Amino acid sequence: MNLLQEKLAKYDEPQKAKAAGIYPYFRAIESDQDTEVLINGKKVSMFGSNSYLGLTNHPKIKEASIEAIKKYGTGCAGSRFLNGTLDLHIELEKKLAKLVGKEEALVYSTGFNVNLGVVSALTGREDYLIFDELDHASIMAGKQLSFSKTMKFKHNNMESLEKCLQKCEPDKVKLIVVDGVFSMEGDIANLPGIVALAKKYNASVYVDEAHGIGVLGDHGRGTCSHFGVTDDVDVIMGTFSKSFASIGGFVASNKEVINWLRHNSRPYIFSASATPSATAAVIAAIDIMLSEPERIAHLWELTHFAIDGFRAMGFEIGHTETPIIPLFIRDNQKTFLLTTMLFEEGVFINPVVSPAVPSEDTLVRFSLMATHTKEQVATALEKIGKCARKLGIIQ
Repeated sequence: MNLLQEKLAKYDEPQKAKAAGIYPYFRAIESDQDTEVLINGKKVSMFGSNSYLGLTNHPKIKEASIEAIKKYGTGCAGSRFLNGTLDLHIELEKKLAKLVGKEEALVYSTGFNVNLGVVSALTGREDYLIFDELDHASIMAGKQLSFSKTMKFKHNNMESLEKCLQKCEPDKVKLIVVDGVFSMEGDIANLPGIVALAKKYNASVYVDEAHGIGVLGDHGRGTCSHFGVTDDVDVIMGTFSKSFASIGGFVASNKEVINWLRHNSRPYIFSASATPSATAAVIAAIDIMLSEPERIAHLWELTHFAIDGFRAMGFEIGHTETPIIPLFIRDNQKTFLLTTMLFEEGVFINPVVSPAVPSEDTLVRFSLMATHTKEQVATALEKIGKCARKLGIIQ
């Protein structure tokens, strides 16, 4: 065993969890991503999905993907920069720009690559990147690749953000980067407050709409639309693996920003372009979202029902306002145990433990889809409450 192998062999936390029978990751699903899935031949209620609109098995989206493969094949065999741009990509970019109210958009092959490639490329050595402490890992990865000066403010705390802005040189670019909806906590960024401070200190604003699009705003246009601040936000990004039932991501802004990114964002230039089937799926998903507002309305009915139910049972759920509902356990072992017990009861949820969060902030993440029924949610709440009481998480 060489030195690298010796070093990595010391990492044995997954092995310990497997030996204890509580390892909750990489559970192989044998069916489509629906409100119920098959795992090891067992039917399980899915409350761990990001498919907020429940479109992953929609017949129109499947048909669009199949037709795209028939016309374009299975891949583009190159990057957008060279031989990998399809007319389908351009069609989607125009549709996305219109959707979020910006001049132009760029489609990336993954959502992670958007934040990695945009955050790292927009600002220079003399400029400032300012982050919410709970921003997504992809944003933090982009920060690590940037040569800019970086600052972090306390989560959704405008006083902390203002202190960061006061430390910046007035004549340098200042970019505030935040999640619109925070992916683990389910709470919403205070965009009106952020925009007001950005105007006061001549800063720009970047909003990650990964978990906002399809959930918030006019016909699901996102957090910026929800607060009516679209024109005040400089850069909007989003992903396709949540509400849009596909894979990939996009960034939208004015023509100057998009022109710069098109020729300077390395993950965009040097990654193979999104597949024809994935691209066509997003086009179809947008059409469905805009033409079926009742999906979002039902999602919100379920969200209020579930939040009220968890609070009534005594769960600590933080400041969530969205279909992402964190159940704080604040103990790694109990988080794993609850996840395992619920799986045995037929409920799939996702555990979030250290080092992803501090050990005192561990939680299980309960998330809803527009295709869930109220009865499915009620049954899940009943089972979660029963298991949590057994573990002493609630009384």
